[in-house]
This record gives sequence, C-alpha cells and structure tokens, in this order.
Amino acid sequence: MERTALETEQQTTEKIGIIDLGSNSARLVIVRLFGGNHFMVEDELKESVRLGQDMDRDGFLKPQRVAETNKTLKMFKRLCDASGVTRIIAVATAAVRRAKNQRSFLDEIQATCGIRVEVLSEEEEATLVYRGVINSMDIPKGIILEIGGGSTKIIYYNRRTVLNYASLSFGAVTLTDLFADDGVPPEEQTRKIEEFFTEQFKKIEWLSEVDPDAQMIGVGGSFRNLYKINRLVRKYPLNTVHNYSFAVEDFRSIYEMVRVLDVEKRKRIRGLSPARADIMPAALAIIKAFTDHLHIESFTVGGCGLREGIMFNQAVPQTVERPILDVLSYSLNTLVKYYGCNEKHVEQTVRLSIQLFKQLRVLHKFPRVYLKVLKIAASLHDSGRDVRYYNYEQHSRYVILNSGIYGATHREIVLAAFVAGCSRKGDIGAAEWAKYKDIVTEEDQDVVRKLGVLLRIGEALDRSGLGVVTGINCDVLGDSVIMKTELAGDAMLEIRQAMEAGPEFKRTFHKNLEIL
Repeated sequence: MERTALETEQQTTEKIGIIDLGSNSARLVIVRLFGGNHFMVEDELKESVRLGQDMDRDGFLKPQRVAETNKTLKMFKRLCDASGVTRIIAVATAAVRRAKNQRSFLDEIQATCGIRVEVLSEEEEATLVYRGVINSMDIPKGIILEIGGGSTKIIYYNRRTVLNYASLSFGAVTLTDLFADDGVPPEEQTRKIEEFFTEQFKKIEWLSEVDPDAQMIGVGGSFRNLYKINRLVRKYPLNTVHNYSFAVEDFRSIYEMVRVLDVEKRKRIRGLSPARADIMPAALAIIKAFTDHLHIESFTVGGCGLREGIMFNQAVPQTVERPILDVLSYSLNTLVKYYGCNEKHVEQTVRLSIQLFKQLRVLHKFPRVYLKVLKIAASLHDSGRDVRYYNYEQHSRYVILNSGIYGATHREIVLAAFVAGCSRKGDIGAAEWAKYKDIVTEEDQDVVRKLGVLLRIGEALDRSGLGVVTGINCDVLGDSVIMKTELAGDAMLEIRQAMEAGPEFKRTFHKNLEIL
C-alpha cells in the first residue's frame, strides 16, 4: 500500500539528544530530525559543572566535579526519556581529553547514567565547530575563534575549505585558574592573560598569512554573553545572536568595564550569566589579544558551533563530506516545513515574485542583493497562518524576525519581515518600524513598500495554490505596466486577486497595472 507524504514524513521524524560535555558546562540539546534532511532544536538544558576546574594541578578530574557531572547527566537522561528521545549522542572535549582518570570517569558515566560519551580529538572538535559555522553562515572567507572552558580553537577557511586550524590547551576556566592571584587586581590578571595569549598566537606561524579580508567569527558561550551585554547597552532591537555584527570598539568598552570589577560586581552586569562571571575576564582577554594581533576592527558572533556541527552531520549526512552550498535556501526550506506551509505554493510565490523583481528592475532600480530579502519574505509569507488567519501577515513578520534564519544578515531579516508584513495591506507600521531604527533607515521604507507590492502580486498569482500561472512577461509602456501571464488552466481567481494590488502598485511605482 502506498504511503501518503504525511505518513512518510511522520515515519522519518526522530528525536535525538546531543550532550556536549565541556570544561565549563554540560549542555543537552533535544533536536527533532524531520522532512528528510532538516532539524529543529526543541529543548535545551545547561548546567555549569566546571569539570575542568583545578585540573592543571595534577591532571585529574576532581571527585566533586565528577559527582556534579554525574548528577547532571542523570537529569539529562531523564529529560531525554520523558521527551521521547531515541538516541543520545554525547561528546566530551578538552577537560576529559586531557584527564589522567579519563577511563574511570567514562566507565562511571556509562554505568550510572547509561550514557556512552565519545571523547573528541582536537581535530574532530575543530571540524565540528567549522561545520556548525560553515553550514549556517554566508561568509565565504573567515577565521573562527572558539573559546571553550579548557581550550581555544582557531580555524581559518576560504571557499568552504579549511586551510589551517590550531587548538590551544587553554580556555576561560583553565586560564582563570592559572592566573588566579588574590593579591593581584583583576585588571592586572587580564593584562597577564593578554600577554600570555599574544605569545601563543605568535607561535602559530600561519596566522601571519591570514587574508585581511577574512571575517572574524566568534563562537562559544563567552561570545554569546558578550552579545547579550552589548545588546542591552545599545538597546539593540533584534534578539538574535547569530550573525550579530560587533565593532571591536564596542567590545573594548565592555572589556574595560568588566576587567576592573570583582566577581560580585560582575554578577550584577546585565546580560552576563552569573555562572560565567568569574571566567568572563579571561575569555575577553583572549578576544582582546586576538583582535589586536590580527588588527581586527569588527567581528561576527556565530550562534552555531560544535553542537550544530553534530546536528548537521545527523540531519544532512552529506555535510560530513562537503558543506551545504546554499545556506539560506536550506534554512528557509527547513522553516517552511517546520511551520507547515504549503510547499508548492511557497515555491510558486518565490518564483513569480523573483520574476517580477527581475522584469521590473527598470522601475525599482534595486541591485540583486535585494533578491535575498524578497526570497526570505516570499518563502515565509504564510508562516503566520497557524497563529491566526486574520492579519496573518503580521504574525509572519514576527516569525521571520524570530526564527534565526541562517545565511542572512540582521538587516536582511528585518527588511524581509516588514516586506512580508506589509504585503497584503501596504502598511509598514510606523511604530513597529521605529523599533528597528538601528538596523534599517527611513530610506529602506521605499525598499519594503516596493518589494511588498511585488510579493503581493506574486502571491496572488498563485491564489488557488494550483500553479496555473506558470510565468509572467512584463512590459513597461508609458504610464502603464502590462503583465502577460502564461497559463496552464483557468486563472480568473489569480488575476482578479492580483489586480486588487493595482491601487497600491500605482502609489508605489506611479504606473497603472494591467494583467492579461
């Protein structure tokens, strides 16, 4: 008996648990694999176990830290069982990798928690971090700085190929232990860490060959906390860490504030996790040394790293061999499936909207980069329908703003959200627009209105979802635009709906609209 598409998709849905046992924290992420090669995070737990603390003295994981980790992993296992997780993939990094009592620790975890932990080599860890970045960011040439609790990794890539990597056996936790001195002011400790790491960077010969055009990408909990602090300082409107652009000048202001405070005062800094307050100065000192050494003026914060690298490997097995070529399209396809949008209608709306963009370039005069904005808006224009049909375009705007789209800048995401939001009624929403004044400009409203009209027509020309309008040919004649449709059936509904955009089209483009 032939299975329906829904039955097939249900049978290919699986929940997996990914446990990342680092030197500073243990984190569980519950991920749903669906739709053939897509995934979505559905739950998360994090505990600050400090497994790597005090290891530098003798190289052994301390009994208190092992007991705390054991208790945390039991809790993780219970949540996995309750959530219907069918597989747990658990990995450990620097602290366990270097521990002299590694075997007894792993055996104890296996016996008491029923979890088999794989210890990653330095190369395996760096590779997974790279895969998390390269499959979620549209940055062709980059240098990744990933700061963990017990190690720091630097990965240099170009054209989706790793050129060099280095793993240093010092992270935020181990450096904090190494340079702890009750008699030395906090700022003096960070100065020493800066000097120490500068010397470490000088030993990596290939760093001097890094292309100045390579974009620095910061990965790890310290970078995420740095974003949260700066977001509150700037009153930045978009609550999305992934692809956040950070000026080094802003970073240094935060660094100078944090490094002079004692631990208790640091815990009161808005945006900084209290559990990270003691190790944050060491992490920031690493960033300071790195940006100075390479004369970096800005960097991008990546929200994806090692755990996402594992997710991509599990959901899209081919990423083990080669990265995803079109990060944005993959991300949008994932969201279209996840939100239950009509995939054929979405595909048709995207295609027709893009045709309109290209054929009416003489009117809007936008460069090709705005195709990306239109593609995002057209792909997710229906994503808000499950919230409520009425005013669903406003719900779609919210979805686009909060879905963590890969392969797009924050500005592109905001513009796309407003294009989708105004596509039915042409109303941008002045009060809502004003919230994003640090990301978009007043001039961008013209972009939004014009792309919104194109999306409205593109969507209307597939109003039935049957794909009866197979193509469009536009002619600009005097004060009119003539759209000739190519049809594969009765398109009365589609043309009538598209013509309702005529008044908005005239206000926006100053041309009459005719659709044949």
